[in-house]
Order: sequence, then structure tokens, then C-alpha cells
Amino acid sequence: MTTTLLPIAAGKRTRKALVVFLAPERGRLTGAILLLIAGTVAGLLAPPLLGHIVDLASGGGATSEFILAGAGLVGVALVDAALAGAGIALLAQVGEQTLARIREQFVESALRLPLEQVERAGAGDLTSRVTNDVAVVAEAARRAVPEFTRAILTIVLTLAGMAVLDWRFLLAALIAVPVQAYTVRWYARRAVPLYARQRVAVATQQHHLLATIDGARTIRTFRIAGEHSGRVATRSQQAVDLLLQGIALQTRFYARLHVAEFAGLAAVLATGFFLVRGDAVSIGTATAAALYFHGLFNPINTALALVDDAQAAASGLDRLVGVADLLPPARVPASASSAAAAIHVSDLSFAYSPDRPVLHAVSLTVARGERVAVVGSTGAGKTSLAKVIAGVHDPVSGSVEVPAGEVALITQEVHVFAGPLAEDLRLARPDATDDDLRTALDRVDALGWVTQLPDGLDTEVGAGGHALTAAQSQQLAFARLVLADPPVAILDEATAEAGSAGARLLERVAAAALEGRTAVIVAHRLTQAVTADRVVVLENGRIVQIGPHASLVNEPGPYATLWQAWSTTRQSG
Repeated sequence: MTTTLLPIAAGKRTRKALVVFLAPERGRLTGAILLLIAGTVAGLLAPPLLGHIVDLASGGGATSEFILAGAGLVGVALVDAALAGAGIALLAQVGEQTLARIREQFVESALRLPLEQVERAGAGDLTSRVTNDVAVVAEAARRAVPEFTRAILTIVLTLAGMAVLDWRFLLAALIAVPVQAYTVRWYARRAVPLYARQRVAVATQQHHLLATIDGARTIRTFRIAGEHSGRVATRSQQAVDLLLQGIALQTRFYARLHVAEFAGLAAVLATGFFLVRGDAVSIGTATAAALYFHGLFNPINTALALVDDAQAAASGLDRLVGVADLLPPARVPASASSAAAAIHVSDLSFAYSPDRPVLHAVSLTVARGERVAVVGSTGAGKTSLAKVIAGVHDPVSGSVEVPAGEVALITQEVHVFAGPLAEDLRLARPDATDDDLRTALDRVDALGWVTQLPDGLDTEVGAGGHALTAAQSQQLAFARLVLADPPVAILDEATAEAGSAGARLLERVAAAALEGRTAVIVAHRLTQAVTADRVVVLENGRIVQIGPHASLVNEPGPYATLWQAWSTTRQSG
């Protein structure tokens, strides 16, 4: 299958999305900016006070004047710290709340993605976005955004303060700007594509790592561990190489910034010297100007250094918004002409890749309340048909009409979420009471063993919790189906415990859970076909027979052959 990465939003789209996500935080954002401005203004009073102390020292000022100036410095420091701290904390809260909204939208969209789209992108692409990219953006929200905002305000207000002292100090300070502007542009042109390549490389690395871990048993069986280790090592080395390129780029970035700092400071000191010699300003004023410019070193370096974090965060945000913007594929509602049908499949074709068609011109109508069993040999297209009807895959051509409610899909691969068993069940219906949960469990014949668990419904299950058997996990899946109560259920070999003691139990459980629903059942055991209203026989992606079991079993054709083979296997077993 050709790899097609999930979409990445353009910068313009990301900015628009960010405005929408920030909208609920306008009040707190305004308050945070005002607090930071007030704190910055208070902090900028320190250089003039120090300059005043210099003038007092050179002019023989009184002790009381020194004490008053010193007290002013202490007061300025306290006010600056209090206001700036409150502003930064409030701004960080705004960032966290905004990130939470982005993350929720991302998860909601990711959960609705068609399975084949995730498979084409590779597991690493999605997992790297929800882990690495979220972590980078979160770090920016907690630290980079508040620090950057504070730094920009300090730079702007400090330059204004220098202009107030004497406009010539401002001109001298601006000598550093062209060097800094060139440095930022030079860096941005190289950093943006580099960080984008880093993100893709990390995603690819994670994809190969996850694939190797998931397939560890198969890899060991066929003794191809060396080949897979080599692939992981190659992808890891690519990620490391790009990381080292980023570090080298940062080193050159900071070297250029130092040139700007020294050029600007030299210009300010020289201006101060000539102004003092010409009696245009006092020594204290020149000192204040030099302190102002020296005080710009940290905020300018912080702001420009945070360009690095901004590029990484912007790249991550583009990737998050790219997924958050995705809409689930539209499902065609049942038309008026097929009001009596729960499912109407018309001329459906499907392929995982263009050169490998799986389903060919399949047409099928399932009436409301009807149970249809889909049978066929391995590779006939049974699972593909079930997943297209359920909305997991999109058809290549043709259409699938479904009712206005949800369509639930249960497969033989059931995931038990880590946490209390009750919370696992409430994923299907969050407002369900404990009595509702017990009723659903009783319907699928699971209440007995759940009651015997160490903490009953509160027992921790899933990873690190109480281990459940395969049959018990499947019973939980059917209990979720009962709680969700969808009008249509698709079962893809959901009772495929062939040869196990739980097979007949799960068939009874499935029958109870499907009561009152329209059902399409991919039958692993042909006993399910016997109890179905109709049987659909697939062969090479085409429907070759359709009808009740009693009719099909007595006429020559694929179904009679399958039934004969199944019956013989049961008798010999």
C-alpha cells in the first residue's frame, strides 16, 4: 500500500484556526497582556533610577536622596516581579486551555478517520502527532509564548524609554536591527523546512519501530530480525542526522546575534560619550541608556531564540490542525425509495490499492430487523464488505445508504481499555448508571463473572489490570453494543473462537445483543448462517449466491460445498 501522510495545514489556515481556538480566552488574554505591560513598565524604571544614583554620586547628593533612590529600586523590583509573574501565569493558562481545545478536536477527528487513511499514512504518523507534536506545542504554550510575549513588550518599551532619554540613543540602538533582521530571515528560511523534515523523519522512525514491535513474533519466526533492525537503525540515523543539522544551524544563529549585540552596544556607548562631552545629557542619563541597551540583550536573545521553538511549535501545530480539520466521510442517508431498508448497497466496488480490487459491483439490500450472514472462503472480500458498510472504508465506486442512526462494528479484535471495568463500558454510553451496566452485562451473560471480580464493576482491567479471557473481552464488546443501542450492527467474525469452549457462548451472546437490530454478520462458523434470515455468499469479491440457508444448502453451488466441508470438519472434530 502506498504511503500517503495525513494532511498538514498551511500556515494561513493554522493562524485562522488558532484565532478560533483562542476566541473563548479573549478576556484572560487581554488581562495577561495588561499585567505584562504594567510589569514591564515598572521594571523599566530601574535604569533611570540607577542613572539618578550616578548623578547623585558625581554631584555630591545627600544621603537621604541615595536612600530614597535605593528604596525606589527595591519597590520597582517587587512590583515588576509581582505583575510579570501574574501576567505570565495567566498567559500560560490561556495557552493550556487553547491547547486542550486543539487536542480535543485533534482526537475527535483522528478517531473518525477512515482506517485505510491511517493505514496509508502509517501508525507512526498519527502517533508522532499525538505525542511529539503535542509535546512541542504544549511546551510552547507553557513556556515559550509567555516568555516571548514578555520579551517583545520589554524590547518595545525599552526602545521607547531610550527615545525618551534622547532620540539619538534610539538611533544608535537601532544599528543592531539590520543584523538581527537578516539573522532571523536567514534562520527562518532554513529552519522551517528542516523542522518539517525532522517531524516526518521521526514519524517514519516510529512507524518502523511500532511495526517491528508488533510483528516481533513473526520476525523471530522467519529470522529476519537483522533486516528489521537495520530498517529501524536507518530511520533512526536519518532522524539523528536532521537533529544534528538543527543544532549546527542554531549555533550559527547565535553567533550572528552576538555580532549585533556588540555593534549596538558600541554605538550606544559612543553616542553617550559624545553627548556627555557636549553637555547634551548627564553621565547618569548616558548610564541609563547603556543599561537600557544592555538590558535588551536578554529579551532580544530570548525572543530570537524562541524563534527556534516557534518554528518547531508552528510545524507541530500545522500537523495537528491538518488532522483536526479533517471531516469524517459523509454517509449517505437512506433514501425515500428505500425507506423499508436499513442498508442499501448499490454497485459497490472497493480496493485497498488501484491495482488490487477487492469488491466488484456488489449490490445488497438489507431490510430493517433482518439478519444477513456473509460467508465465503478466505480472501473472498467478507471483511472488506463489512467495513465499507460500517463506514471504516470508503467505496471506490457505488454507494452505501445507511439509516439515520449509528452503525456499530464489532470485530474479533477487541480492545479492553485500561481502568475500571465500569468506565470501559461507559465509553458506549457515558450517562449509563450502574444498574444500566448490570442490565447490559446480564443480557450478554457476563454479570455472573463480573460480580465475582475482586471489585466488581470497579475492578481495574486492561493493561496492568485484571486479565480477561478472549471470550470475556468479547462479552464486554457486546455489552457496549447493548448500551450504545445502534439500529444496525456489523459483526466481523466477532464470535471467531472456533474450537474453543467460548464459541457457542459467544454465539448465544451475539444473538441476544442483536435482538431487535438489523445485522450483517461475517460468519466464521456456519452455524450463524443457519440462524440468519438470508445468507450472502461471496467469491472473489462478487456475490455469487444469496438466499435462506435451507434453500442454498439444497442446491448445487459454493454454499452447499462450504456447508458440506463444514459439516465434515465438525463430525471429524
